[in-house]
Amino acid sequence: MSKQIHCTFDDSLFEELSDLACVQGLSTQKVITDALISYINRAHNGISNNNYSYDFIDLFAGIGGMRIAFQNAGCRCVFSSEWDKNCQKTYYANFGEIPYGDITKINAKDIPNHDILVAGFPCQPFSIAGVSKKNSMGRATGFADKTQGTLFFDVCRIIAEKRPKAFMLENVKNLKSHDKGNTWKVIKSSLEELNYSVYSGVFDGQDFVPQHRERVLIVGFDKERYGEVPFEFDYNTPDKKPVLKDILFDEYDTKYILTPHLWKYLQNYAAKHKAAGNGFGYGMPDLNGISRTLSARYYKDGSEILINRGEGEIPRRLTPRECARLQGYPDYFKIVVSDTQAYKQFGNSVVVPLMSSVASLIVEKLNSLKETDFRKNSYLYINEQNSSI
Repeated sequence: MSKQIHCTFDDSLFEELSDLACVQGLSTQKVITDALISYINRAHNGISNNNYSYDFIDLFAGIGGMRIAFQNAGCRCVFSSEWDKNCQKTYYANFGEIPYGDITKINAKDIPNHDILVAGFPCQPFSIAGVSKKNSMGRATGFADKTQGTLFFDVCRIIAEKRPKAFMLENVKNLKSHDKGNTWKVIKSSLEELNYSVYSGVFDGQDFVPQHRERVLIVGFDKERYGEVPFEFDYNTPDKKPVLKDILFDEYDTKYILTPHLWKYLQNYAAKHKAAGNGFGYGMPDLNGISRTLSARYYKDGSEILINRGEGEIPRRLTPRECARLQGYPDYFKIVVSDTQAYKQFGNSVVVPLMSSVASLIVEKLNSLKETDFRKNSYLYINEQNSSI
């Protein structure tokens, strides 16, 4: 059901709204609605229209986990890119904008000026699961994967053109060990050749959420502006470590309980591999502990994280909302796609509070560097400021 309200705009504002609607191929009413949705979502994150510290862009945005992190740090998103249509739906529902599509088709010159580039570039070519699957199919991985692996170089292309003050990139832990470390050498040297101070580390989200989830974070600062910049990932962690039962609901739809047939299959599968000396099988974590890593395949059977319902009872899988909580998403985050798509989206996403903590460190560092910006009086800096007005 929709409600109607009547608004009065001065002529100049109405003309701007009408022009914007025409350019985007939308109705004026739709543009106004989208603007209100965006305002409400910013308000949820404690950000006022006049309280932005830095502008950032959100590349390979997924459903916006990194966006929430940098908005929590007081930054404003000025551009986003994500090609997956279902992720675009979720992103639009939560941020009031549809990300641009294929990054390879976007001219770097057309991307708005920004202070921080944020990108969770595709991890499948580098992940342990992704590499194993592609090797079994005789397909290339890493930079030899022409459809996804080389998308990292689109990140470099944009950094080279726009020269943000800083960047933050995210990928799977296996990025550093893939191809005997050669993949990582190429990535690190490529970023350093752009004249950035580059720092990286492997971090586990379990200090913030009840999930073992290790990811590589890469942070860089522009040496042309600041010279060599020292940086440490010395973020704060909560005093109380969360446990799995903290994110579970007491009530849930019975459709999330495994069927007797699937439960028997998973038990037999685990027993077979245990007899062979392998560690494969379902995971049923202690509710007072943490879970395995949530993956995009969770929709298939939920086997990596099954919830014990008591002795003699068939376990259940997490609900999509519980998956969102396991990744640290706030409960007001809207889930507008099917369960299958939601499981994929949260399984591919980031631990939001971990990313928020690192985002805050980047903002703090940039604040401390303001007085050392070599470019303040240069022609390039002045031209950049004029072009962003």
